[in-house]
Amino acid sequence: MGNREDLLAGAAQCLRERGWARTTVRDIAAAAGVSHAAIGYHFGSRDALLVAAFVQAMEEWGDEVERAMTAAAADESDDPAVAGWVEMVRSFREQRHLWLASIDAFVQAEHAPELRERLADAQQEGRRGSAAGLVGVPESEVADDVVRSVGSVQMALISGVAMQWLIDPERAPSGADVVSGLRALAAAIGPAPRSGG
Repeated sequence: MGNREDLLAGAAQCLRERGWARTTVRDIAAAAGVSHAAIGYHFGSRDALLVAAFVQAMEEWGDEVERAMTAAAADESDDPAVAGWVEMVRSFREQRHLWLASIDAFVQAEHAPELRERLADAQQEGRRGSAAGLVGVPESEVADDVVRSVGSVQMALISGVAMQWLIDPERAPSGADVVSGLRALAAAIGPAPRSGG
């Protein structure tokens, strides 16, 4: 790896181990095995580097979960929806520090416009990707209204379940619990009302 890649890896490690606010330039340089000056040269600032590392780590997490959920859905012995949520919950346990770093990043975004903009863009990509996976079409073909509805609800669900796992894993819902709850909610809501005529 070159210095840029080393810095991204070192920053991601620091985010997982120390969180956003407690990560210093010195921490990143030590984890990456490069000089402090390399951060300024490649990224301009600590915050710009942390943003890039965080976005990359979340993209890698998304790719990992998508692969696991696709494999789970292909296993015909399971309920694909439950199998997918089992994988999602597994990621909350295994990537706990990344999820904690994401909460830290959201708090920091209140005072960092660049971070807020990058997180907003990443969130929109997450909505589109979630919607594409659920409706079974390529991301480029997902209509904007589906991104706003299906993608937004799926993102809210992922974030909400992740928060429960971070705060109280002993009582947090399993993958089967999430799907059971969704099915009960869908039944309670019922079909969309017919438009008047």
